[in-house]
Amino acid sequence: MRNCTKRKELKYMNYFSGNSASRATRRKAIAGMAVVLGGVAANLRVCGQTKTPAMQETPGTTANSRRTSIHQEMTLKASAQRIYKALLDSTQFAAVTGMPASIVPEAGGKFSMFGGMIVGMTVELAPDQRIVQAWRPAHWDPGVYSIVKFELKPQGPETVVVLDHTGFPEGQFDHLDSGWHARYWEPLKTFLAKQ
Repeated sequence: MRNCTKRKELKYMNYFSGNSASRATRRKAIAGMAVVLGGVAANLRVCGQTKTPAMQETPGTTANSRRTSIHQEMTLKASAQRIYKALLDSTQFAAVTGMPASIVPEAGGKFSMFGGMIVGMTVELAPDQRIVQAWRPAHWDPGVYSIVKFELKPQGPETVVVLDHTGFPEGQFDHLDSGWHARYWEPLKTFLAKQ
């Protein structure tokens, strides 16, 4: 980054450092600084220093801004055992999402999913029936966790997955609600259909 912007910085520094007769007016100085800042921002993008986050936050609506829990039910064409394993096996979860995952599949085991964007610890496991996790996006304030509970209810060849996500900060509902569909349910349906 420093090499990319050095020439422009020097050019504008020389412009503003002349003697009192050639110094810029306050208006020119402000305009010049705006150009410098715009140039630095543009150079950061050109130099590859700006990264777009993989998960964009959905702005909260006024109606949902105070909600701190989500309840969803999803019917998937797979056994409870198959879904349980896909949610707790690092390799399978990475295959589901297309992003790195590290999951220790035991109570007290830590996890990092979506390339470290979601982290936490598994609180309780009932094999092929229930998964409870202390769950948080890495950008939340340190120590702030929500609780995610997956209940797996077999119904013939299918399984109803009941999700209860509780205790997240106000203003996060819309982002998280849509994220469960886009990042879990749809990729999981695709993954299970290939198996």
